[in-house]
Amino acid sequence: MSESVSPPPPVRLSERAARRIRDIVARDGRPGLFLRLAVEGGGCSGFRYRFDLDDTPQPDDVIVERDGARVAVDGLSLLFLVGAELDFVEDLTGACFRVHNPNATASCGCGTSFAV
Repeated sequence: MSESVSPPPPVRLSERAARRIRDIVARDGRPGLFLRLAVEGGGCSGFRYRFDLDDTPQPDDVIVERDGARVAVDGLSLLFLVGAELDFVEDLTGACFRVHNPNATASCGCGTSFAV
């Protein structure tokens, strides 16, 4: 009998990102809340990442979970994000979510805008 292997999630969450999402959701207190990650046109490199809190999954959403944290990515945004990792970074310039996206061919200094 062979073991079935689950494919990797289309977008990964780092441990730090999962922890931060759990903290944000716990502070807000709304039931069923999750982080929505989307890609939209704009920014200095052509596309930018958008982060929102949401409590209503859409039919084309892919939900990624880690350690109790949930992130929704809509189907169109997923085309730009397959293989990416969402991380949370704290450094001298501040604290923010950062997307490590292997599909981006260029990005701006702020890390929220990219080109494909």
